Amino acid sequence: MREPENLHEVERLDVDCLGFVFYDRSPRYVSERMEYIEAIGRCKKNKAGVFVNETLHTMLHISELFQLNFLQLHGNETPEVCFKIREMGYFVIKAFSVSTAADFLLTNRYCNCCDYFLFDTQYAGYGGSGKRFNWSLLDAYHDETPFLLSGGLRPDCVDDIKKLEHPQFAGIDLNSGFELFPAMKDVSRLKQFIRKVRQD
Repeated sequence: MREPENLHEVERLDVDCLGFVFYDRSPRYVSERMEYIEAIGRCKKNKAGVFVNETLHTMLHISELFQLNFLQLHGNETPEVCFKIREMGYFVIKAFSVSTAADFLLTNRYCNCCDYFLFDTQYAGYGGSGKRFNWSLLDAYHDETPFLLSGGLRPDCVDDIKKLEHPQFAGIDLNSGFELFPAMKDVSRLKQFIRKVRQD
């Protein structure tokens, strides 16, 4: 999210958390413009800041400035950095790229310093590929840290999401599959999708 009006339209939906990208190579990059600071600061929902190999000092500065609750880390951040962020009172989401079952072994070092993992499709760069990985690979994940699913989630994924029964499956990360263009969400599509996913 980024644009103030769109941000507050999405905030009124049945969502748990809104995400903001603080990686300057992303087309969704949120700069320190006053209109963004004020709009994000007014949000009452949980707010996650997305970072890639950023310094701890900068992450903490941005988190305070934008009043974030969660820090979502997509780079090569160490368990020590994750632990320090949690010590400062923030929730930590660590992202992992998945293409084979062996990729879940990388989570072992992070189990005691992260609140959630985020599993996304393996991609050459940083950011999403817009494609899904093979969700049957999740059978190889046996750690206790709850995880979020990302990568290629679109309106036609409802049935597949509702079939997932992994005990640590905690939620989904919706992004490009629900955009009109980068950082501008299609509120109508999101509303319909969320309603279907939350139906029993």
